[in-house]
Amino acid sequence: MLTVSSISRSFGGHRVLDRVSFTVRPGRMTGFLGANGAGKTTAMRIILGVLAAQEGSVTFDGRPVTGALRQTFGYMPEERGLYPKMKVAEQIAWLGELHGLDRPTARANTERLLDQLELGERADDPLEQLSLGNQQRAQIAAALVHDPVLLILDEPFSGLDPIAVDTVLGVLRDRAAQGVPVLFSSHQLAVVEQLCDDLVIISGGRIVAEGEREQVRSRYGPVRFELEVDTDAGWVRDVPGVRVVDLDGARAVFEADDGTASATDGAALGDRVLRTALDRGRVRSFTPVVPSLDEIFKEVV
Repeated sequence: MLTVSSISRSFGGHRVLDRVSFTVRPGRMTGFLGANGAGKTTAMRIILGVLAAQEGSVTFDGRPVTGALRQTFGYMPEERGLYPKMKVAEQIAWLGELHGLDRPTARANTERLLDQLELGERADDPLEQLSLGNQQRAQIAAALVHDPVLLILDEPFSGLDPIAVDTVLGVLRDRAAQGVPVLFSSHQLAVVEQLCDDLVIISGGRIVAEGEREQVRSRYGPVRFELEVDTDAGWVRDVPGVRVVDLDGARAVFEADDGTASATDGAALGDRVLRTALDRGRVRSFTPVVPSLDEIFKEVV
């Protein structure tokens, strides 16, 4: 397990990270979210030793993260770092050797990864001849070739079409299933919502939400309900304390009028609307609305 404990970092008097703490658990996909400049990349670089924390610590399985231990980590930077004129398979295998693999193992791992990422037919092509999306897949292969014990990916889905995203998701899920902790950042919230087990959301250099995906949804998302009745549901707008989010004839989606109700207050509000609806006639359905990751992100950031 990766444990980040109260790390801080400033540049030129500007505090980029302010006592940031979170964990990445074995076999879990952890989405690391934040707006541009929130501190994601700085935190990742501190974990990898590219930058030093001015306060706090980073440990892996309870051990301080040394240079030798970082050699076993896998990292994909947001900026592509492979050599454009070097053949794809040649340089990925070479990177595997730099991480300590013998040549036959590095070549075997490279061949397997390129096949999994559907790049096998381009193995002997110079990187510059690949599309940007395929270059991104090659970059992911480079992060995985040495069978890392921890995987850190900065915007791994950038430039990928939906089919390529699915291919990469399959490879990452396979690594997590083997017990590898995976930390990744992405601005594609729909992909994060599909992929992650846990969430860490950072804003202004501070962690503003952390936990299992469903826990974060229930804790930080707006408390909303969807009601469908036999007749027009416009009367819901007149219930004290209610704000209607969406109204379409017999169907209404609503929340507390200030959008900040706790789970307990939200339940009481929902119960009040439901009782009113039952007094007025037949209720076809009444369900809580699970907030999307996009809504949660906007709520906490």
